[in-house]
Amino acid sequence: MISKVAVVALDQIAPFELGVLCEVFGTDRTMDGFPKYDFTVCSADGGPVASQSGFQITPGADLAPLADADLVAVPAHPIGTPVPDLVLDALRAAADRGARLLSVCSGAFVLGEAGLLDGRRCVTHWMYADRLAQRFPAAFVQLGALYVEDGPVLTSAGTAAGIDLCLHLVRSVHGSEIATKLARRMVVPPHREGGQAQYVEAPLPKAPEAPTLQPLLAWLVENLDQPVDVDTLARRAHMAPRTFARRFRAETGTTPHDWVTGQRLLLARRLLEETDLGVESVATKAGFGDAAVLRHHFSRRLGSSPHAYRSTFRDRAGR
Repeated sequence: MISKVAVVALDQIAPFELGVLCEVFGTDRTMDGFPKYDFTVCSADGGPVASQSGFQITPGADLAPLADADLVAVPAHPIGTPVPDLVLDALRAAADRGARLLSVCSGAFVLGEAGLLDGRRCVTHWMYADRLAQRFPAAFVQLGALYVEDGPVLTSAGTAAGIDLCLHLVRSVHGSEIATKLARRMVVPPHREGGQAQYVEAPLPKAPEAPTLQPLLAWLVENLDQPVDVDTLARRAHMAPRTFARRFRAETGTTPHDWVTGQRLLLARRLLEETDLGVESVATKAGFGDAAVLRHHFSRRLGSSPHAYRSTFRDRAGR
């Protein structure tokens, strides 16, 4: 559950990335049925900070709200800018007590300075990915993903990818109905691409000079109920299995098995939220085969059961 959100504003903060967080979590839409957040912008000493665009931002507090925030967010700021020790200590303390930590664009470097990316998958703007990997060799920097969630740490690529990540988090906490309704209110797609690509966790940019696996991914999300393996997918992509596996990881940041499992879980979650199908039928339509396998993946990846998930999100959607 997320009810309290604290945003850390550092000197030379990027206004757009801050604005994304304000738009998603700091705008009161309770009259329209959206959840309400206790939202605070914080600075190291509670004083104003300069933005990259030449104006000042006056936060509402010092770092005190980080002590009990459910979500602590760090917008982009210039790479290499010193981060006050007070901020790093507050971020570590928030992580230690189980808060979610979210960065937008180069904000990932701040999480890295706090040691929160070590051993985790993460992402930043493609221009900075190599620098992030060099600066924090214990982190697993992903290429091509719009955002990455690894445990309580969530990171996004550049600028507008912060919207994708925030909507993903809203979807995870409040369900697909609320996230889709919020995306419509913000006049953005629930995912970067429409149609069936809304099941794709990290839509890939099209590059005419370098064909991608996007057609295969589109086929997969339309056929999640079908059994697939690396050999089958490699044949569809007209590649040798080893070449395909390497190419798949390079484009998606994960293995074919993990990617397909993630998309099946997304579909299962939507079916549980939006239909009256029994768990066995949901498992079949989502490609898990039977309810036992579905329950296994729900428990391992979401820490819940299908029945508990349906009860929780249907209840929230009805509020």
